[in-house]
Amino acid sequence: MKKLVLAFLFVSTSIFAQTAEGELINVTSGAEEKVKDTTNIGWKRGGNFVFLFNQSAFNNEWLGGGTSNMAGNIGINYDFNYKTQNFIWDNKIIIAYGLTKLKDQDMTKSDDRIEFTSLLGKKAKGYWFYSGFLNFKTQMDSGFDPATQTVKISHFFSPAYLQAGPGMLWKKSDNLKINIAPATSRLIFVHKHFTEFGSAFGVEQGDSSRFEFGAALNAYYKFSIMENVTMENIANLYSNYLDKPGNVDIDYQMNLVMKINKYLSANVSFQAIYDDNAIGAFQIREVFGLGLNYSF
Repeated sequence: MKKLVLAFLFVSTSIFAQTAEGELINVTSGAEEKVKDTTNIGWKRGGNFVFLFNQSAFNNEWLGGGTSNMAGNIGINYDFNYKTQNFIWDNKIIIAYGLTKLKDQDMTKSDDRIEFTSLLGKKAKGYWFYSGFLNFKTQMDSGFDPATQTVKISHFFSPAYLQAGPGMLWKKSDNLKINIAPATSRLIFVHKHFTEFGSAFGVEQGDSSRFEFGAALNAYYKFSIMENVTMENIANLYSNYLDKPGNVDIDYQMNLVMKINKYLSANVSFQAIYDDNAIGAFQIREVFGLGLNYSF
């Protein structure tokens, strides 16, 4: 009888210990998952300023104006993102300006961009979020016809593009995300003096704005090729349901940074734009340079 009681106590103790151990493992796993979920909660800010001495090359279709030559460029690329367990809010500002000068000719610009993107997401499942996005881009200075360098073809807020719409976001990290927005509104703004004698940037003659409704896809991927060498890729695609939906507008940017030390780096920037409302060909911009790079 005593042996039977001892055996029962032994088995009960073993079962209790295994149960307690299992519960402890579950609690520990839950705590670890909770800690994992709350990593980087709150604001995360960072960016870099770059000043380059560079060589620039353009094809004849680049609407912003510019001439292949030695040039100087400055740029700011800044992110400020907010995160909770259920929401994310990612914001990016890109500002870039460059000048180039040929002997015995007036100074011209080689880069000119102001772009702001804001992306709000609510957790759905896994890496998926219900999202809403806004994108605005324009330029700061006047652009001239590359052939004449005297005929003004653009200036501040002409053109300017504003996009916004709901969608779904797949985000694995701050460096890898894709947003799909099948119901996106887009407004194109341009000064009336550019449409006085015809259409410009898709805006009809005599008008100063154009409304479009379509689908947008925005992708971002940044990775390290090797130590001190990073590549940033930004792709924006848009199809207008209301007019030639098969003609997809493309804006692709690539920024390659090869760090020499904390302050010096070699940078390569490449941008390709296709917008048949502006011109029926690819606009190409390429900049390579060695200069000052400061992260903040």
